[in-house]
Amino acid sequence: MTAKAIMIQGTSSDVGKSVICTAFCRIFSNDGLRVVPFKSQNMALNSFVTADGGEIGRAQGVQAEAARVVATTDMNPILLKPKQDMVSEVIVHGRHFLDMDARSYRNNFVQEAMPIVEESVRKLQQSYDVIVLEGAGSPAEINLKDRDIANMRMAHLADAAVILVADIDRGGVFASIVGTLALLDEAERKRVKGIIINKFRGMRELLDDGLRWLEQETGIPVLGVVPYIDVNIEAEDSLALSSLRFKKPKQNEFAIDVAMIRLPRISNFTDVDPLFDEPDVGVRLVGSLKELGEPDLLIIPGTKNTIGDLAWLKEEGFDRAICELHAKGKRVIGICGGFQMLGCELLDPDAVEGNGESAIGLSLLPVKTVFNKEKKTKQMTGRLVQAIGLNEMTLSGFEIHLGRTEIDAAKASPFLLLEDGREDGAVSNDGLVIGTYFHGVFHNRQFTRELVNQIRKQKGLPGVQETVKSDAERREEAYNLLANHVKQHVDMESLYKLINPKFSV
Repeated sequence: MTAKAIMIQGTSSDVGKSVICTAFCRIFSNDGLRVVPFKSQNMALNSFVTADGGEIGRAQGVQAEAARVVATTDMNPILLKPKQDMVSEVIVHGRHFLDMDARSYRNNFVQEAMPIVEESVRKLQQSYDVIVLEGAGSPAEINLKDRDIANMRMAHLADAAVILVADIDRGGVFASIVGTLALLDEAERKRVKGIIINKFRGMRELLDDGLRWLEQETGIPVLGVVPYIDVNIEAEDSLALSSLRFKKPKQNEFAIDVAMIRLPRISNFTDVDPLFDEPDVGVRLVGSLKELGEPDLLIIPGTKNTIGDLAWLKEEGFDRAICELHAKGKRVIGICGGFQMLGCELLDPDAVEGNGESAIGLSLLPVKTVFNKEKKTKQMTGRLVQAIGLNEMTLSGFEIHLGRTEIDAAKASPFLLLEDGREDGAVSNDGLVIGTYFHGVFHNRQFTRELVNQIRKQKGLPGVQETVKSDAERREEAYNLLANHVKQHVDMESLYKLINPKFSV
């Protein structure tokens, strides 16, 4: 059987395509269908590591979990990770292919990519009932359409019914829908079988006149108006860093103040998501020294250019401020590139990071990193060492990094003892500075709770005693909440008929 296909495209970026796709993956799975997500080409700095060590977009990893299937690189065969201005790392089937500037990618690689993408689609079509394809940006970027392999070309390839999603929260929703359709050619417009208006806030009946006009004007049914919902599902790209979630907290609003530095080339920023769920913990995103203050916990996240972002830290004066925070007894945690910055030396003999220059780190951990061309991408499990004073426990996560980091064992302890015999990370002798390659470290909820309670104790506050739900339990709740929410506000009967009249609600 060849799988039927539905494709979610948007009037622009950040209209909620990934979240709608995630909802449909869980809805179709709940209804007994074998469903799989697919995005031909993704540009994102938040990535997911498959069981065999392949790197794909975080959104497709999340959607696979919502669909209850094991994520593979066929679900996102091409991933672009911006590395510096106009240059991205090109990842093909989960592995580093090359670094390429935008012009070369557009002129030389796009046509090479089509056979790769088509092969993945055909494989998925033979193994599933439904493919939920996700578009990228807008299908109506007329300056890019001839080389666009993420939108209408994919709809034609998979013979997919296209659902156009628009974000009403940003305003101009009717113009964005009509304008998008007007810029499509006739064959593309025929692909669009329905419209979903997303992120609605307010009285639904006030939209009715506009919806009737829209259907008459376009001849395309509005399948649903989905109210805004905030669910704990990981974001895909840096646009999410502008969300209210990061803007809300102030230092004096919460007992525990956590700050994460907004590096210019920040990656995998969803590592901090679990901290939002901890009682009385506020998480701030800090882009300038004047915003830093004196957080109880400072996090230096991952980055696509460690040496470049380390230079930025120094230019902004963060290097001195971070060392002063440590001297005052505050905790500092560096993840991946942030871990490398906390060390003493960063050496780049093969010019992996750029021009081959080396750098002096913040020297809060006795480690040295040598960058090399071999990229490590692997799911990991490790046992927590006792140096930071928490209970012994096993943590799971994944690594995505370039470089080999060596620790001076006489001056620090490793953070984790990995199941494959290696050691990960470093912990300073005073236990206040932690560096790790473990993405997802805070998603180990017991570790996060004990770490926060340790900070609370230091501040003379009682520890939080309530039961800690596992990250897997929280994600399952989020997927089902999202699926029920979307199913309530979308005409699923009509949607099923668009995919395959044999399917039923």
